[in-house]
Amino acid sequence: MGAPKRGDTVLFVLYDGVRLLDVTGPLEVLAVANEHGGAYRSVLASPDGRDVVSSAGARLGADVALPDVTGPVGTLVVPGAPDWQAAAADRALLDQICRLAAGARRTASVCAGAFALAAAGLLDGRRVTTHWDLADQLAAHFPAVTVDPDPIFITDGRIITSAGITAGIDLTLALVEADLGPEIARAVARHLVVFMQRPGGQSQFSVRTSVESTRNAVLRRVLDAVVDDPARSYDLAGMAALGGVSPRHLARLFRAELGTTPGGYLDRIRVEAARDLLERGDDTLDVVARRVGFGSPETMRRVFLRHVGVSPGAYRSRFRTTGISGHH
Repeated sequence: MGAPKRGDTVLFVLYDGVRLLDVTGPLEVLAVANEHGGAYRSVLASPDGRDVVSSAGARLGADVALPDVTGPVGTLVVPGAPDWQAAAADRALLDQICRLAAGARRTASVCAGAFALAAAGLLDGRRVTTHWDLADQLAAHFPAVTVDPDPIFITDGRIITSAGITAGIDLTLALVEADLGPEIARAVARHLVVFMQRPGGQSQFSVRTSVESTRNAVLRRVLDAVVDDPARSYDLAGMAALGGVSPRHLARLFRAELGTTPGGYLDRIRVEAARDLLERGDDTLDVVARRVGFGSPETMRRVFLRHVGVSPGAYRSRFRTTGISGHH
């Protein structure tokens, strides 16, 4: 979409009960992006221009009333709220969202903000996401919307919807990457001590920290396929077929774009999937190894040690507690 022009506006829609982190997470990403060459102008707008009280009880100051916003909007951001029903039933609020979205370059929702976009009719016929715990409700209330509960965020035309709460940070990093390129987005992620790109959906907490981002469409298809199903049996020829290129060309793309091999990338993604299962479940190491595609605990242990520095068993033990009891 090109670098943001000076004065490019990101407008946040505020209302009483809005989820605090849905607003402040993306705001901080944009602020840090400006420290690395961005030119974003964040504006907070409430229905009447007054401050609002967030879900956390903290007051958020509004810059302007929604009806008074008349200039061009680069990105319209609609955050969510625990009481999404109230926002989705507020006709005056929805009318303003519709009006502003019509002139915006892109419109994004964070978490339950998707309900407001759906109630405004902006998601009809689109594929969207929201917090995993709300996906069934979104689908039930708005049957014209195709709800996918797993992705961290989904772009469908000029509409971008994101998953639960902290996913607003992921979404905003993606917008920064689209505007300013992956190098600046990575710099922002490092500064905020967050991850540039998660390896799967909302069910996963781990992320691809060491794999570079790419805009290459062929490579994206292969990466996405591996992330979606790491347990599948892959070889170089099969991965190349996913991208519609020759094995030699795919290997060249991996080296040039990511600085790794297809096999190295596959190992990383399987390690991340194993980390998620080890953090959340009680499956035996044998079951975990088979579920993520390693085949055997021995193979998983060898690759896990190389990438994580500890064995799968030790990693699981560490994630059973914060370790706070050991600090005095």
